[in-house]
Amino acid sequence: MTEPAPVPLTGKALLQKVKELSHLPRREKARRCGYYTVGKNNQTRVNLADFFEALLEAKGTTLSAEGSKDGRGREPTYRVSVHKNGQIVIGSTYTEKMGLKPGDEFEIKLGYKHIHLIQVDRDDNTQDE
Repeated sequence: MTEPAPVPLTGKALLQKVKELSHLPRREKARRCGYYTVGKNNQTRVNLADFFEALLEAKGTTLSAEGSKDGRGREPTYRVSVHKNGQIVIGSTYTEKMGLKPGDEFEIKLGYKHIHLIQVDRDDNTQDE
């Protein structure tokens, strides 16, 4: 027997529920707010990205790139794929949006199914010299 798909909370209802669940870890908050799916073998998968995007929208902020298109190139999708040579390329749209310049350095931290890029302060590098 399959469980019906949850109806995720949005708007003020989401903000209120998150406030009530402030003592819980973020994955549990997302699950209790309806941001999960049940897959094969009844495994529950929490959709943190959808949860965080809904939170931002409830607070009046959106991550969508609507209205920022200037008519040149492709629309940013915030998704990339691994190339045949094993590399992942982050396009100039994203680096420009973050104000990154050639030579900016990042530390790579690997996590469970994610990669964190942490920008290294130039001041940190000059102190070692």
